[in-house]
Parts: sequence; C-alpha cells; structure tokens
Amino acid sequence: MSNKCDLSKEEKVWVICRLLYQAPPGEFYSVFEDLRILVQDDDLMRQEAAQVCAHHNKNNFTLVRIEGTNVLVTRYNDLGGNRFFDPKNKFSFKFDHLSGISTKFQLHRVAWDETELWRTALNSALKAYVNSHFTSGDCSVFRKTLKNRQVFVVCIAGHQYKPLGFWNALWKGEWTFSQIPVITHVTGTIHMQVHYFKDANLHMTVCKTVEEILHVIDPAQLAIDFVKLIETEDNKFHIALLENFQALTDEIWRKILRRQLPVTRTIINWSKLLTNQSMKANISSREMPLSLLKCTI
Repeated sequence: MSNKCDLSKEEKVWVICRLLYQAPPGEFYSVFEDLRILVQDDDLMRQEAAQVCAHHNKNNFTLVRIEGTNVLVTRYNDLGGNRFFDPKNKFSFKFDHLSGISTKFQLHRVAWDETELWRTALNSALKAYVNSHFTSGDCSVFRKTLKNRQVFVVCIAGHQYKPLGFWNALWKGEWTFSQIPVITHVTGTIHMQVHYFKDANLHMTVCKTVEEILHVIDPAQLAIDFVKLIETEDNKFHIALLENFQALTDEIWRKILRRQLPVTRTIINWSKLLTNQSMKANISSREMPLSLLKCTI
C-alpha cells in the first residue's frame, strides 16, 4: 500500500488551515510542528500558518511578556501590520505570531482626556480583581469610538498551560459598554475551554453571555460597580459548572465522549502493538509521527 499523499496544494492548504484553526489554547505550536512533519513543506506551512496563528493569538487573548509587563494580544489593540499597543504603558510593538518575539518598540500617544481618566480607573480596579482571582492571568481596558460614542472594551484572560500534566485551559471574559451619563448597557461573554489528553482526548468549551445595566456617576463608582458585576457573573458561571459536573452520571459521560473508551477502561499499548509482526508489514514506526504514537482512544 502506498503512503504517498496525492493532495493538491489547494487541498493541503485547506487541511492545514482547518486543523490549525482547531488547535486548543496553548497548543498551536505543537499542532504546527506535527503538521510540518507530515506535510514536509516548510515554506507552505509558514505561509499558511502565519495568518491562522495571528487569529489564534488574538482570539485567545495571548499574553506577551515585555520588559516585566504583561500585554494582551487582541483585535482591540491591533494597529495593523502585526503591531499592537499597550494602553496602560503607552507603547506599541511589532509581534511575530509564529516565533512569539516582540520587536520595534515605540511610544504610542493617547489623548489624556476625560475618557482616558475613566479608562484608567476601570483598568486599576479590574487589575486588582484579576490579580486576586487568577494565578496566571491579566486584563486590559481599551477605548473605542463607535458612532461618535466612546466605548470601553474589557478583556480578561486566565491561561493555565500544563502540557506535562496533560491538560491546558483558558478562561476569558470580554465586556463592552458605552461611556454615557446616568445608565449604560453592559454586554459580556465568559468563555472557558479545556483540553485533557492523558489516556483520552477530551475537549470542553463552555460560553455564557451576560446583559446588565449599570449606573454611571463618576469613574470611581463605575469601576467599583463594574468589577462587582464581573465577580458576581464569574462566580455564577463557576458554580454552575461545578453543579453540572456533579450531576453528570457515568452513562452520560460515555454518551458525550467523541469516541467511547474501551469497555475494559484500559488504554491501548501502542508500543506493544507496533512490535506485532502483522502490523510491521503495514506500519513503519519511523514514518509514523510521534503525535500519532501518543494517541489513545
């Protein structure tokens, strides 16, 4: 049986992009390396992966460490040309999505007006909340102009990447509201994604949308009320997840798995199977990528 891949370039591009878009948070580069080994075309991989990697980083609020400061990479601080800015420290930088390297730093001027005072108050209160609830997270408050109105966009990200423990997770929040007098309408989304890959391959993605009203009096009052709202909704979301997990029976777990585990509940010993003479006729362990050797059902 021939192992030759007869896919056209267009078909390869479609498969590469589709698989990369599905990469869980914290695992993009692992998926990229596995695909690179399979495709055997570094130029094609880098050409197609660059745009997908940028989408992956911005969608997952990737955390970048720059001179002792954390900066979230999002679509809200994207200046174009792979340049992003830090609204707190007022600088911008060039970011290579594939290598994760930041270069070409320069000042990013922001008007010090009333809106910036409100943004700063929100960011300070939010930072205190994130520091006390997320062991490895950060946040940013961005100001945008929409239909001649000032809009605040709040991004929160808590990343937990534990590849040696066979799991990775992301908790992120995205909130938007206008800077208008008296009352403002707040909309938000809480998103959690977990991938567990020891003895199984389990993916879980849970999202919740929130709509609420806040009174707008002054920057300090709005910052306090907004953080209270986020804390309340985060706690509700967390408690609901725990309650749902406890309610899941063993039968339900088997039904929702993408593939059922063996009846014996034991994993397949791939190394032992590969030594079997009947398999050696069809499978070469040299040609099989390491990622497939690690797969379990």
